[in-house]
Amino acid sequence: MSFLDTERDVLERLLPGLDATLAAHPLAELERPGSPAIAAFRDAGGAALLVPEQNTGLGASPLEAVRLQRAVGARCPSLAVATTMHHFSVASLVETAKHGAGFEWMLLESIVADRLLLASGFAEGRTGQSILRPAITAERRGDHVLLNGSKKPCSLAHSMDLLTASVTMTDEDGTERLAVAIVPAKTHGVSVRPFWRSSVLAGAESEEVVLADVELDPQLVVLTDVTAGSALDSLHIAGFLWFELLMAAGYLGTASALVERVLRHGGGSAADRAALVTELDAAMLSVEAVAREMGDTTDWGESLLVRALTARYAAQDAIARATQAALAALGGMSFIGSDEGTYLASAAAGLNFHPPSRGRMAEALCAALDGQALRVG
Repeated sequence: MSFLDTERDVLERLLPGLDATLAAHPLAELERPGSPAIAAFRDAGGAALLVPEQNTGLGASPLEAVRLQRAVGARCPSLAVATTMHHFSVASLVETAKHGAGFEWMLLESIVADRLLLASGFAEGRTGQSILRPAITAERRGDHVLLNGSKKPCSLAHSMDLLTASVTMTDEDGTERLAVAIVPAKTHGVSVRPFWRSSVLAGAESEEVVLADVELDPQLVVLTDVTAGSALDSLHIAGFLWFELLMAAGYLGTASALVERVLRHGGGSAADRAALVTELDAAMLSVEAVAREMGDTTDWGESLLVRALTARYAAQDAIARATQAALAALGGMSFIGSDEGTYLASAAAGLNFHPPSRGRMAEALCAALDGQALRVG
């Protein structure tokens, strides 16, 4: 048994050939703008991963999904980030379909048949703002719903077929409620602007998606029961669970790619190398524990989300320690000879910047552990 064998076996079983395709490209090629990784993911049938089997999808379990995502992150960090947003959107659509009018099931089957990729326009990326306060508004206008606003950054901006976006819609009594809009990428008024200036994770296509007077059929806008300051509903809990676990697994994969190089080149002492593996595998086991619980029960409540957030923040700490130790183990000649090590360490640090941040959640987590309702801000 070799490091990452378990994860790569899952990837090969569910998306045959993708790992070999990614491994055939240099890391720098996979991580640049215009990367071939997203097309390879689409060709391998990756869009269907979380679509239920009854809707012709692969129906991967949460445990299979996090293991697969770690394997993807170890080959191409940008692809792990981009596809987490797709999987998160699909999972949210599956949850919506449980209470929807029926078109969601047809859409899920279209995702499989046509290999559609979904970008996520859920609120993110605005310092100091609650992530449950979207930057996109929805207004009823006659027989349509009109959308305005933008999402930045938005992964898969150039490759998306659909955008799933959180929006605010005002009730007749003036109450603002959250809704989920499903926007075909070719809809009039949808455009993409450059946004991502960093070379790190540039292959994720994280640009600004702008919606200017975008008209939608009301069936494509699903209203939730969540208002500003309210507790989370089942849709948001499910979405956050998938997001936190898949993102943590992907970034653990990126850190694992760096540790794998240490193992391959024999950097540091045996004790150093064993400590690196222990650090990352222990963090992954905590992610897997929550994923197993997701697979064993349909009661995805706030307590499970608290455990998912705990696993995610523990993964951040493990990644920070392991990547610095791995760079030290590789040594100065590795640093001089290639920038792959420093790139992987920088990319793996990206987990720190996804919502909800630890600082904003500290008080809410303590309150939840004291028996209060969990608030995500």
